[in-house]
Amino acid sequence: MLSTATALKKIDSIAIGGFDGMHYGHQHLFEELGENGAILVIETGYANLTPSRERERFTHYPIEYYPLDSIRHLKGEEFIKKIKDQFPLLKKIVVGYDFHFGKDRKYSFNDLRTLFGGEVVVVDEVSLHNDSVHSHKIRAKLEIGDIKGANQFLSHNYTIHGKVVKGQGIGKKELFATINILTDGFLIPKEGVYASLTRIDDSEHYYPSVSFLGHRVTTDGSFAIESHILTDENIECKESASISFIAFIRENQRFENLIELKTAIQKDINLAKKELTFIAL
Repeated sequence: MLSTATALKKIDSIAIGGFDGMHYGHQHLFEELGENGAILVIETGYANLTPSRERERFTHYPIEYYPLDSIRHLKGEEFIKKIKDQFPLLKKIVVGYDFHFGKDRKYSFNDLRTLFGGEVVVVDEVSLHNDSVHSHKIRAKLEIGDIKGANQFLSHNYTIHGKVVKGQGIGKKELFATINILTDGFLIPKEGVYASLTRIDDSEHYYPSVSFLGHRVTTDGSFAIESHILTDENIECKESASISFIAFIRENQRFENLIELKTAIQKDINLAKKELTFIAL
């Protein structure tokens, strides 16, 4: 987030939008920014691909946040004045083709050009494999377990972040040791098992892993997000972890006993290793 008046005064171009996901289409807007560019996020409260400040993980540009409730009552002229007051050197505004602003979203990019007076760049709808890229389509893909399709639209691996919590206690003793996390605000993909990459605490390194999310139907029935790291290293996770999903392996299933569950997990591990073979770590 932009935090000082000095930083604000250097900005001469901004991209405006919701930018949930910071996806492939959004990146086309950011490419129009100059060296002293910034991103202005209109925070609706509905972002769940990159909730809150998670967007900052996917850009080098500084980000300023406007809560929607703080600007939704503004007339077009008032909205532009607010931006100009905050960014006194502003010369360029970049928006998407479907951008609307002001009270009741009555103003479009054409009004923006008239009211702003500077350069307004409007980026057309972005498509990938002849399919338009939108955040709602990424959400739909995640909900059906199409993680590879979602990652293509995102242009990065879908990642959730959370604090480490205590698990059931049976993984390390009878199954496979896992890191368990509790996360808030993120869209949780379809229940099941995934090939994944896991980052521990503040480390920059992602470990190959196999992750489960869903209800533990074979044991206590509780909901869990847990990751088993595929390395012989003795890894200690103290506070937080991030899980990046690479490929969907299988549905959540109920097994008759822990022996069957352990056999299934071993198969999951083998499949995850194959999926992660070509991932540069």
